[in-house]
Formats: sequence, C-alpha cells, structure tokens
Amino acid sequence: MSITVKFFASLRETVGMEGATLDPASVQTAQHAWAAATDGREMPANTLIAVNMEYAGADATVTDGDEVAFFPPVTGGAGDAIQ
Repeated sequence: MSITVKFFASLRETVGMEGATLDPASVQTAQHAWAAATDGREMPANTLIAVNMEYAGADATVTDGDEVAFFPPVTGGAGDAIQ
C-alpha cells in the first residue's frame, strides 16, 4: 500500500502540488511525510496536520494506508450571530 499526503489552500500553492503518494517504508511520522513529499522543504511553523482526519502533531506516527493532510491555520469565525 502507501501513505497519501494532501496539501490544502495556500500550502498547495507553496509546495506546488496537491499531494503525493509515499512508500510507507520511508516514512515514520507526519514530519517525515512532509519532508519526503516536498523534497526536504521546511514545514511552516504554523502548519496544521491531520492524520486520518484527526488533528495530530508533526511527531505523530504514520503507517501504511494512512492519509496525512497539511493545511494552513484557519482564521475567521462566526462573528456576530445573524438573527
């Protein structure tokens, strides 16, 4: 199988791709997945990470069949409620 990496929003533009498929033998953590998919590019400090749709840290373990998603922080909010 493989590990699927996805990049969202401005990170997609920054790295120049939507995602990658990685050999699970070469990836142990989400940080390793970033490095392998981006040819060693440094991950921005405020990058959010999800492993299998659950928020995770850069040191989260990834295994065969996992999906690792990277996205910039989400801003905004509900603001004033519409009544």
